[in-house]
Amino acid sequence: MIDIIAMAIPFFVLFILIELVSLWFAPDDDEIGYEVRDTATSLSMGIGNVVVGIGYKTVALIIYAGVYELTPLRVDMSNWWAWVLLFFADDIAYYWFHRAHHEVRLLWASHVVHHSSQFYNFSTALRQTWTPFSGLPFWLPLALLGVPPWAIFLQQSISLLYQFFLHTERVDHLPRPVEWVMNTPSHHRVHHGMNGVYLDRNYGGILIVWDRLFRSFEPEGERVIYGLTHQLRTYNPLVVATHEYVAIWRDLKADVRWRDRFGHLLRGPGWTPNPS
Repeated sequence: MIDIIAMAIPFFVLFILIELVSLWFAPDDDEIGYEVRDTATSLSMGIGNVVVGIGYKTVALIIYAGVYELTPLRVDMSNWWAWVLLFFADDIAYYWFHRAHHEVRLLWASHVVHHSSQFYNFSTALRQTWTPFSGLPFWLPLALLGVPPWAIFLQQSISLLYQFFLHTERVDHLPRPVEWVMNTPSHHRVHHGMNGVYLDRNYGGILIVWDRLFRSFEPEGERVIYGLTHQLRTYNPLVVATHEYVAIWRDLKADVRWRDRFGHLLRGPGWTPNPS
C-alpha cells in the first residue's frame, strides 16, 4: 500500500507558498487570493482528514479485501491495459460519488466542508471532510470485478493528487482540446461557485467528459462567487466539519412526519416539505 497523498503533503505546502509568492509579485485584481484565517481553517481541515483517514482507509481496506477474496474475478495489474481500464473505472466512480454527494443531503453534510470557503486557492483543495465514510460503496464494485484493493487506493490517490492542482485562479483557460476532455481549473472554479448557473455542475475528477455525457457540464462565464448559498460565517474547524449535520438534526426534530424526515436525509440540500 502506497499513500501518495500523505507523501505529497510537503509538495502541497510548497505549491501553496509558490502561489502566494506569485500573487505577491504578479497580483491580479480579478483574483481573491488568500486570507489568513480561511487558510488556517483549510489546513486544519486537511490535517483532520488525514488523521481520520487512517481509520477509514483501514476499514475500507478490510472490506475491499474481503470482497476481492470472495469474487472469482481477477484483474492482472501487470498488464498495461488493466491500468487504462482502472483509470476510466475510477474516474466514473468518482463522478457518481461526487454527484451523489451534491444531490443527497446526508452525503452533502460530509462534502459541504470542501465548498465552505469563500476563497479559491491551493489551500482550498486541502479543506476536506472529517467524515469520509460515505465513499466506500462507490468503489466497492471495482473490488467485486477483481481489482486488487491496493490498486484501487493507488488510483484514488492519483485522482486526488491531480485535483489539487485544479484549485487555483492563477491558471486561466487551457487549450480548447484540453478543456474539452480534461477537468481544468476553469471547470472546477465553476463547480465551487454559488452562482445560480453554476450550482451542481462539473462533478468530474480527472476527466470532464462524464459531465458532458450526463449533462451536468457548465463552462465558466460570469465571475465565480465562491462558497455556499448560505455562507458559513465561522473559521472554527469543528463547526465547519459538523454544521450541516447539526442543521439536519434540527430539521428532523422539527418535522413529525417520517416522510418529511426521510426527505431531509435523502432529498437534495435546500429541500423543504410541502406545506400542505
